[in-house]
Amino acid sequence: MSGRTRAPEPVLVVGGGPVGLTVANLLAARGVRVVLVERNASTSDEAKAISLDDESLRTLQAADLADKVLEIVVPGTGTRYYDRRGRVLFHAQGPEPYRLGYPFKNQFAQPELERVLLDSLKSRPEAEVRFSTELVSVAEDAGGATAGLRATGAGAAETAEELRVSWVLACDGGRSTVRELRGIDMTGTSHQVVWLVADTTGDHHDERFGMHRGTPDRPTVIVPGRNGRCRYEFLLHPGEGEKGVSPGFETVRRLVAPYRSLTEDQVERCTTYTFNAVIADRWRDGRCLLLGDAAHMMPPFAGQGLNSGVRDAANVAWKIDEVWHGRAGHGLLDTYEAERRPHATAMVRFSERLGDIVMTTARRRALARDVAARALLLTPPGRRFLTEMRFRPRARHTAGLVFGDHPLTGTQLSQPRVLVPPSLRPRRLDDVLGHGLALLGVDVPDAAWQRLGSGPWRDATWPIRRIDVFLGDRLPRPAPGRHAVADADGRLEEALAAARNRFVLVKPDRYIAAVMGPDELASVGAALRARLTGP
Repeated sequence: MSGRTRAPEPVLVVGGGPVGLTVANLLAARGVRVVLVERNASTSDEAKAISLDDESLRTLQAADLADKVLEIVVPGTGTRYYDRRGRVLFHAQGPEPYRLGYPFKNQFAQPELERVLLDSLKSRPEAEVRFSTELVSVAEDAGGATAGLRATGAGAAETAEELRVSWVLACDGGRSTVRELRGIDMTGTSHQVVWLVADTTGDHHDERFGMHRGTPDRPTVIVPGRNGRCRYEFLLHPGEGEKGVSPGFETVRRLVAPYRSLTEDQVERCTTYTFNAVIADRWRDGRCLLLGDAAHMMPPFAGQGLNSGVRDAANVAWKIDEVWHGRAGHGLLDTYEAERRPHATAMVRFSERLGDIVMTTARRRALARDVAARALLLTPPGRRFLTEMRFRPRARHTAGLVFGDHPLTGTQLSQPRVLVPPSLRPRRLDDVLGHGLALLGVDVPDAAWQRLGSGPWRDATWPIRRIDVFLGDRLPRPAPGRHAVADADGRLEEALAAARNRFVLVKPDRYIAAVMGPDELASVGAALRARLTGP
């Protein structure tokens, strides 16, 4: 893997939506050359996705984009659920404010998000962006892949080109060309219930939370945005509309009337849709990997479609980086599906169940839902289950790049504020972790660090950042060759108390690969080396 005579070919990202733009920015920020192609002439002008969670903002932080995106979002406070009679049931705000360093749920307009991501990508010398360009073929050989591209600029003749690339990342949506070219099917369910979505302006709603109104006669979702924008979604009755056919303004005005008056020029976008709950049968085919809707599609009720795609991007980007720079073998990319598929599948199923319960049209089911929710709210565990959204599947890597069975292994490390010497100014933890693998010594003595031995712990091929973690009310003391952080507010101790006197190996997507004592360093190091250099 070493001794390359020339830089690898660029990575081809197919699709210029939020997932494609995110993974392209993450790769370029790591010094990987990227070519992004999008068949449309520009980014989307339609506000499709509207919810960005704290994990997605943390991912964007890795590309220095989080602060820019925060300027266009509403720092949200979760979702408020209403019962069958329009009364408040409960407000779900997540397990802990700013657990990952950002608000739990944030409303945004997709066109604005895409513009921020695109402007950033265009500013990076490692990236090339081509609109009005579509992928038509992919052929592989031992050294890489050849992508057939067709450019169709406005008023210009079509031009064909063959581009040599190292990897192809399919971020081209539910009707993925890459997935079709590779003959990959999707398994799941297509739902036939028709919903109407209308994005409006001049709205009076100023709530910083989404509203799910579970009235059986007309289940409704309302999500306020910035600057008077608001999204309304309504379940349509038979005969009121069909998929893909834009309803007339009078239909929109009638449905929105209980909540506000509306003029035709205040409707930014209005369409009808049905939804799918499907998973691609495989996520990697040779040098092609599927991300986002190309790999999985889910109902919108949990607000996790885009966020699941951003999780894919976070998982893939650092692994492509390692392989592209020659620090790891191609087999590392097989851990992508192993780590991401279980949670994506669980989220698809959860989104279906949530829609069946919260947006039901059956009056008896709505009554049972409301009675059950109010009963749960009477007990502290039940109240936490609902208000902290403990009913939502939590991501945990149980296969892939994970070693051992410590309770923290496979979970995502939170992002508390930490004190960093010499200034001791509080900083987000990820700013100290860096782009690569990080080895945290949680209250371990210097003698334990001396047991790192050989292998990846000291091999310059894998520059693993070493960090002393000081818990409790103690000052951090950096040692030669190591960084140091201390607890700023007790959150670091909450996150790592279970790993005291142990080492914690953190992956670049901030999931924990291993928790080990000093006597386990050699065996985990050997397993890590084998996984990184495997076929």
